[in-house]
Amino acid sequence: RIQILFEEMAEFLASIFGTEKDRVNCPFYFKTGACTHGERCSRQHNRPTYSQTVLINHMYQSPVNLTLTPEMQKFGGISEDMLQQHFDEFFEDVYLEMEEKYGPVEEMNICENLGDHLIDNICDR
Repeated sequence: RIQILFEEMAEFLASIFGTEKDRVNCPFYFKTGACTHGERCSRQHNRPTYSQTVLINHMYQSPVNLTLTPEMQKFGGISEDMLQQHFDEFFEDVYLEMEEKYGPVEEMNICENLGDHLIDNICDR
C-alpha cells in the first residue's frame, strides 16, 4: 500500500513540475530562464548542469529603449528602417560569432522586451 502511494505521489509531482501548480519550482524560470522576481522569488530557479542553449543576459541594446528618453524624442526617435538595419547587423554579428565559437546555430532568439528580467536577452541553441 505504501509503495502504491509513493508511486502515485511521484507521478503527480512529475505531472505538475514546472507548471503553476508546482509550488516549489518557478514555472516562468523553467520556461524562459528568467524570472520577474529574480532573487526575491519564493520558488526555486533550477539551472541545468548541461544545456544546448546559451543564454546571454542583457546583450542586445535596442535603439527603441533609447528613444524612450526625452532627449531622443526631441529628435523624433529612430525610423523603422534604421531599427531594422541595427537589428539585422547585430543579429548577423552575434550569429557568426556563436557559430565560430560553438558550432552550428540551430535557433537564435533575441528578446526586445522592456521587462527588466527579459530586456535584451539572447538565447542560442
